[in-house]
Amino acid sequence: MLIERHVRPFILEALDYSRVVLVLGARQVGKSTLTKQIATSDRPATIVTLDDQVTREAARVDPHGFIAGMRGPVLIDEVQRAPDLLYAIKEAVDENPEPGRFLLTGSANILTAPKISESLAGRVRRIALWPLSQSEIQRSTSNFVDCLFAGNPPQVSGAPVGRDAFVEIVARGGYPAVRTLDERQRRYWYRDYAQGIVERDLRDIASAQKLSEMPRLIRLLAGNSTKLLDYRKLARDLQISDKTVSAYVELLRTIFLVHVVPAWRPGLRSRELQAPKLYLTDTGLLAQQLGADQRRIAEDDQLTGYALETFCGMEILKHQSWACEDSTLRHYRVDDDEIDVVLESQSGDLALIEVKARASVRERDWRVMKKLRDMRPDRFRAGVLLYTGSQTIPLGERIWAVPISGLWS
Repeated sequence: MLIERHVRPFILEALDYSRVVLVLGARQVGKSTLTKQIATSDRPATIVTLDDQVTREAARVDPHGFIAGMRGPVLIDEVQRAPDLLYAIKEAVDENPEPGRFLLTGSANILTAPKISESLAGRVRRIALWPLSQSEIQRSTSNFVDCLFAGNPPQVSGAPVGRDAFVEIVARGGYPAVRTLDERQRRYWYRDYAQGIVERDLRDIASAQKLSEMPRLIRLLAGNSTKLLDYRKLARDLQISDKTVSAYVELLRTIFLVHVVPAWRPGLRSRELQAPKLYLTDTGLLAQQLGADQRRIAEDDQLTGYALETFCGMEILKHQSWACEDSTLRHYRVDDDEIDVVLESQSGDLALIEVKARASVRERDWRVMKKLRDMRPDRFRAGVLLYTGSQTIPLGERIWAVPISGLWS
């Protein structure tokens, strides 16, 4: 049975007002399945896939003629395989600005290229599709981000207690293809997936000289997920330049294998001077890259902590993609004060999330939340300590401990 994706209504809404809608996400997250559902039922359209070699060559040789031959709405799958099509699409929608003309998917964010981004400015609505969230898998309709900004975090009781409550879902990851696979089969799937990313997708978008170093970099980034991004240290470990490492991380970010989390500061200008953190975007892939099975995630304290923080951070990022409240996701670190996730709305309202792989809580766990609440009392909406206990517990004014399952219950 197909799982309903929560971003679907947002894609349909975007087709009602935007000339071009671009659904972006990593390979195998379900972009083709979702958009083809839309193109065959909700918004009938001609379906074209650039994974087909003949079609791809036709689009590359004569992009303007290729687009000129399209009649009515069209879905173009994997548009990054013929990026010059976007210039032809720009001309077509300028001549006929009717909304919903082009629904595109891309496994690489080609809009990071300045010329392409500028050419489609004001014409395209970008929508991210991540691997399946637990909310989608469990068929929950609540949105964690909206709940926090409403000051009403999930009220959970009777949740499973301890690490057994989350290690299986963390080790499995969110790619649709692994849902029915056992642990050994998943390990092979993720290994082949990572190899295919290097051999296919990166070579589609980059002329990198040392792609042979990319598998090692991915493993290093898996081991550094949720940690501050230190290009110099990574460069020393790989024995290549920090500029090359920075370029490679940007490539992995472009194909949605990693997500960079910028810092938050009360002052807007000072934020850009602080070091970002990095998430590997799927914990199943993280586990495979580290050679860690479900048992090791449960028993290795060091691995447990950052695997769970990666999982929670990515679940929150997924919720952002279908939340009504538009917000940014950042982290906070000043001296010994740290918050794993800071959500800031467009109006400046704040929701804070700290992750602990424990079934008990201590006052120091929410000390920094309380401090920031008192610094920004008019903007502070909620502080949540995600933990492995059984129920939601109020910890103070607008601060709660919430079981991990609150992300999907």
